[in-house]
Amino acid sequence: MSFSGASVLSFESRRAAEMAELIRINGGNPFVAPAVVESPLEDNEQAFQFAERLFAGEFDMMIFLTGVGARFLDRVLASRFPEAHFREALRKVAIIVRGPKPSAVMREWNVPVAAVAPEPSTWREILSAVAGRSEKSVAVQEYGEHSPNLIEGLRAQGRTVTAVPVYQWRFPDDLAPLRESVRRLVAGEARVALFTTSIQVDHLLQIAEQSRERQATVAALNKMFVGSIGPTCSEALRERGIAPVLEPTHPKMGLLVREAAQAYGAGKAS
Repeated sequence: MSFSGASVLSFESRRAAEMAELIRINGGNPFVAPAVVESPLEDNEQAFQFAERLFAGEFDMMIFLTGVGARFLDRVLASRFPEAHFREALRKVAIIVRGPKPSAVMREWNVPVAAVAPEPSTWREILSAVAGRSEKSVAVQEYGEHSPNLIEGLRAQGRTVTAVPVYQWRFPDDLAPLRESVRRLVAGEARVALFTTSIQVDHLLQIAEQSRERQATVAALNKMFVGSIGPTCSEALRERGIAPVLEPTHPKMGLLVREAAQAYGAGKAS
């Protein structure tokens, strides 16, 4: 089964070329409209204040939500403090990671990991992973948007929580592809849409709002085959009135494309 030549929209940015090729391999006609650029907060005073508190021993747990964010934070702190200080301080606290990517970074840094939140690695799995732990002062490396469910859940467990923003999302400099994707959606020219982060959903709808096409865009997506990378992205889609058709068996881009192609092809054949 494949996309059978259908027009497939993707909003991937960092791996846009790879996404387009995966769609082609699986029989689709790709249109990739990058929706998100990761912008590090280089002048991040909150990060520096967090580091000073970490070095002073004020935290006993740190939660890393992304591998990219962990590396950004390390890079930012190295601009002000000796490079080894951050990693040495991490070895003195309980490290909790969300999935394999931050886990790999900790392994590279020789920082022990106390717990890994299992797939689908949402805030719910993180809360379950730390539920029985005694640590009370927690730092959370955020990844572009605030994590209210996680932070409130940690506080409900009796912990004090400090959010550490590391990078923020912004729109790409060239918005023409994103505007064209809205046009194609509203015109009914696409059959499949694939989302790999929740921020893509928000940025797409913000662009649609600018041309007063938000409602039409949501309606169009609900007539299409919408693939979501995982539960967090699916939750964002549903909160905005869009019903995803498929999540892959594991939250990986290649599996999303392949399993979406198979499911779409099976639906067309039935």
